[in-house]
Amino acid sequence: MSSPPEPSRLISHRTAGVLALGVIVIWGLNWPIMKIVLTDVPPVTFGLIRLLLGALCLSIILIAMKQFKIPERHDWPVVISVGILQLAAVLALINLGLERVEAGRAVILSYTTMIWVTPLAVWFLGERLSRGKLGGLICGLAGIMVLFNPFGSVGEAGGFDWTDGRALTGNGLLLAAAFAWALSIVHIRAHPFRATPLQLAPWQMLIGSVPLALCAYLWESPSDIHLTPTLIAALAYNGPIATGFAFWAWVSVNRALPAITTAIGSLGVPVVGMIASAIWLNEPLSFANIAGFILIALGLALIAVETTKKPG
Repeated sequence: MSSPPEPSRLISHRTAGVLALGVIVIWGLNWPIMKIVLTDVPPVTFGLIRLLLGALCLSIILIAMKQFKIPERHDWPVVISVGILQLAAVLALINLGLERVEAGRAVILSYTTMIWVTPLAVWFLGERLSRGKLGGLICGLAGIMVLFNPFGSVGEAGGFDWTDGRALTGNGLLLAAAFAWALSIVHIRAHPFRATPLQLAPWQMLIGSVPLALCAYLWESPSDIHLTPTLIAALAYNGPIATGFAFWAWVSVNRALPAITTAIGSLGVPVVGMIASAIWLNEPLSFANIAGFILIALGLALIAVETTKKPG
């Protein structure tokens, strides 16, 4: 039995802070960019392209770091589960939802993942539901209720039109993506790794590309892809930068900074996503989206603080 890999040297706190800020901006800007891409590429095909580009870029990074390796048999169950559930399913659901929902709202719904992790971890892992986690869960669910408030005018006020089938489907797909991501996180928590998350990532992306390739072949057509300079630039941003580089950078940040710092810092992604969508796509910054996000962010912060507390 081989021993766990030696951890790579930690980056400084200052470098980690700069990287964290960069990743938050990169991932936030990626939401309106993804919305733009979906006008020229079918949603499942887009997910497939993103995973293949991400796997290629991460493999190059790992080879350059002399850390590229084939996963051991012990790690293949989590490679397969993350590839299919967290990558293939989540990306497909997000892209299908993003076709129907504004990018600013989509990023908020997608970042409800940790809200769903809390009850799942209690049910499947036997984790204790502390008062702090319960308060965060209630706060997060209240934020989701605000987003789906049927009262008030639809538009800038942010009332949700429950008779709009397209919007209802899109919002449901995005919540399903967040829930699928949460299931994957709970599974990962129960799995002791032999390799590092960075070493497993390209293989998870390759595994995730298989069901996406099959679905794209069955339900989408290459003729639906409209190759334009904008699309090429957006894919170059989405794959190598937002998937490859950003994943490596975030793993490095997580190794150098306290978990509570990165957990709460990641809440900057929806903020950047909403603002960028308002500027680039002329999406309204509705009261419901802002109020709902504040409640969800507060709930996630409470959960993050409680999760990172040392027992006793």
